[in-house]
Amino acid sequence: MSVAFTKEGDLEATAADLPDRPISPHPNLVTPDGLTLIDTALAEARAAYAAAREAGDVQTDRTAMARATRDLRYWSARRASAQLVEAPADSATLTFGGQATVEREDGEELTYRIVGEDEADPKAGRISYVSPLARALLGKGVGDFARMNGRDYEIIALG
Repeated sequence: MSVAFTKEGDLEATAADLPDRPISPHPNLVTPDGLTLIDTALAEARAAYAAAREAGDVQTDRTAMARATRDLRYWSARRASAQLVEAPADSATLTFGGQATVEREDGEELTYRIVGEDEADPKAGRISYVSPLARALLGKGVGDFARMNGRDYEIIALG
């Protein structure tokens, strides 16, 4: 058997084994920014799918089509299930879409915004509402403490 046939078989196997992106069992709550993110990702997935179809060389690279199809399914499902939640303009407690500045026991101050799962980016200060820290903080107000992983976090500001 030639290498060409082995390589083609490997591409087909890779494409066939490309798993779907897992969809969370939690409600798909989104902020307005999160909805924009989903809409943008869906548009990009549609464009990637169209580009893969137009390339017409599906026999050579099934992986591009499989990836585009997988992403299109994922973002279509996320858009269909999105539940837009507007953060209240003024709240005495932390709610979905809200932002809190917390002070750790060691004095470090951190600011987090509670967002949907697709919008979460902890390094940018956006944490998913289903994350342990968000669950510990939600419903609390300025001066309240949340305990997580043996650490206390005091809410020092909401915004």
